[in-house]
Amino acid sequence: MRSTILSRTRRWLGASALALLVGVGGVSTAFVLNSQTATAQIQNAAQVVVPQTTPNGGFADLVEAVKPAVVSIRVEGEAQGGGSFGGGGQEFRFNFPDLPEGHPFRDFFDQFEFGPRGDSPRPPRRFMAAGSGFIISEDGYIVTNNHVVQDAQTVTVVFDDGTEEEAQVVGTDERTDIAVIKVEGDDLPFVTFEAEASRVGDWVVAVGNPFGLGGSVTAGIISASGRDIGGSNYGDFLQIDAAVNTGNSGGPAFNLEGEVVGVNTAIYSPNGGNVGIAFAIPASTVKQIATQLIENGSVTRGYLGVSIQDVTRDIANSVGLDQPRGAIVREPAEDGPAGDAGIRSGDIVLRVDGEQIDDALDLSRTIANKAPGSEVELTIWRDGAETTINVTLDTLNEEVAQAQPEQPTPPAEVAPAESSIGLTLVPDAEGGGLLIQAINPESPVADRGLAVGDAILEVDNKPVTTVAEFEAAITGVRDKGLNTALVKASRGGEARFIGLPLGEQ
Repeated sequence: MRSTILSRTRRWLGASALALLVGVGGVSTAFVLNSQTATAQIQNAAQVVVPQTTPNGGFADLVEAVKPAVVSIRVEGEAQGGGSFGGGGQEFRFNFPDLPEGHPFRDFFDQFEFGPRGDSPRPPRRFMAAGSGFIISEDGYIVTNNHVVQDAQTVTVVFDDGTEEEAQVVGTDERTDIAVIKVEGDDLPFVTFEAEASRVGDWVVAVGNPFGLGGSVTAGIISASGRDIGGSNYGDFLQIDAAVNTGNSGGPAFNLEGEVVGVNTAIYSPNGGNVGIAFAIPASTVKQIATQLIENGSVTRGYLGVSIQDVTRDIANSVGLDQPRGAIVREPAEDGPAGDAGIRSGDIVLRVDGEQIDDALDLSRTIANKAPGSEVELTIWRDGAETTINVTLDTLNEEVAQAQPEQPTPPAEVAPAESSIGLTLVPDAEGGGLLIQAINPESPVADRGLAVGDAILEVDNKPVTTVAEFEAAITGVRDKGLNTALVKASRGGEARFIGLPLGEQ
């Protein structure tokens, strides 16, 4: 049992995973560490002024200047489904086996709600949590993490001098894990975001509320940038090695000028503690999101209306691209702006307004940063050449749920046939295309991610519904002098592109 529990804790952990037991039936709360860049400039008497700081001379002057603008945040509220550790939607779950009636441990597990058992509904559970934040205006706007204040009924801000004030949630953005809260005040000490992006290797100083201890300071460097971590919609995190622990969520990471470079939001840890790998949302992202939350109470994003995936080496070879780059369109959304503008399945987006697109995540971030209603120029790769298409973006609807089509079933009366590249195929009378019934393990396509039950919808952007059409399309690819075919496949109703090597003729 002990080894099982330990193995389950080796995961991405919210850095603010501070456990506060609230009497019988209480839950512990989890927080994610965030680093935010704050720029300190002489704008008025309330803004902090940072003396020139050098690592050789220590960080004391820097800390003395910025620390009054960093706050601790206490949260009380109710979380739905009490079978987990972690208020505010955290995911620290410990699942225990079903215990028979009368077992001496059953009452204990029921009392503390260590894990869901059976189908009985769990009532909402009271929780307390702690995190960090920082003041960005003299009238009391404070940036923190969304997961710190999620499900909160009461938010209390504890200032550096120990005074407390109740705060109101101005707005939250789950996609970037950013939230803005506000306290009443004027002439409050505040910090600002960096004007120029910090670089890998630059010093950072993290200030926050680890383990609920109050204002604490750690220092390190930016270890990497552009990190994509699990659970993030847009990626692009800074990786820092300053010690970040539970309770630091929402706290800032400063450069030597006292500017916020990022908001500490997550750590990677095999044991729940600091191991020198922490992730911060870059200042440029936080500033943009915080501004929208303050002005509108919510965030609006541009909507292109396409499902996309990365371009692999095989896909690049199959369409004649010199290297894997861009994002390939699996399907344009029905009545979406991309489809209306002429974007097709199989198009590869290489640039947006002249800005290079590296992969699918890069395209998602780029479009999300554009204003709804703005026109963008897409440079796409189609039929072996570049072309441009202008698209007017719509507004991303966060509430839209994508329905999953039912998995088609193969008609038993149709005899399967093995294709020339090692796939045994049968026409799919229900959904169109060809269903894979077997894959020759000695064929060149055996290790390309296809599985029995997948549907082949297109080859070289041509629909295929019979084995003869499939073979004709493969022959057409070979006639072009290509050794890889672009195949559109579907699994569980979700389409994707695969580059399949054709092998020797």
